[in-house]
Amino acid sequence: MRLRSLLFVPGDRPERMEKALTLGADALILDLEDSVAPANKAAARAAIADFLTLSQRERVDSGDSPSGVRATGHPHPSAASRLPPSPDGRGRPFLFVRINPLDSGHLDDDLYVLAGNPDGLVLPKAEGAESVWRLAGRAAVPILPIATETPAAVFRLGGYGPVAEHLAGLTWGAEDLPAAIGATASRDETGAYLPPYQIARALTLFGAAAAGVNPIETVYPAIKDLDGLRRIAEAAARDGFTGMMAIHPAQVPVINAAFTPSAEAVAQARAIVAAFDANPGAGALQLDGKMIDAPHLKQARRILERANP
Repeated sequence: MRLRSLLFVPGDRPERMEKALTLGADALILDLEDSVAPANKAAARAAIADFLTLSQRERVDSGDSPSGVRATGHPHPSAASRLPPSPDGRGRPFLFVRINPLDSGHLDDDLYVLAGNPDGLVLPKAEGAESVWRLAGRAAVPILPIATETPAAVFRLGGYGPVAEHLAGLTWGAEDLPAAIGATASRDETGAYLPPYQIARALTLFGAAAAGVNPIETVYPAIKDLDGLRRIAEAAARDGFTGMMAIHPAQVPVINAAFTPSAEAVAQARAIVAAFDANPGAGALQLDGKMIDAPHLKQARRILERANP
């Protein structure tokens, strides 16, 4: 499954959902949490369930059925088999729902949206594998935990391996954590993350790699600063993140471009793979005057998977 861009859509704004299908995002996150006031949550659940039911019916009618399809590159086929084909080239984006936190008192009501057959759930304030187990026991869909929104969560980022088969990836957030630890900001005056949040970001990356799932970069809140977004997204792709969440439609093409390997990178990756294919017993080779070995081959294959989902 390729998830370069995941666009949030408020659950109480049904008129935005249909339009969001056409914006080029690899996934939509229909939100029941922060963007929906308590008084509007019931209406948002109903709107999301109706939208999901209609959208999934149209997907099946068009032949783009989620049934039994293994998502390319996903290390856990039991989760991947519940996902539809990649939206690249045809079809519609994956449809996720961000529910409210497990202990918010909204869980039973939020799971009403499962009647619409979402492609996955986004779990806010996840605190390690235990949170995933709790939700997976009630929802047989892939789960994307937001895994750094409480202090306890940060210390459990290395423990998602046992629940990897239930995961659509692992992501993080820097908006709730400052309040939880008594901080006044997560970024400095240049927009760069302060040290505590740099740590949370890095541990999310390592935690996802340890679990064998895709790491997803958090949102960039300055919606008019597309140059800043481009820098952040390109840095995330460089560091190993495979996608990024978005909060505005204008951010989607910038994010997609950052997480799509360039033609030059694809050509180089193909050359590395071809060199090892031609020398199957070699542990290290020279290519264009440089030494390449097993880590280069692994990275090359990863680039080709991302370029050809």
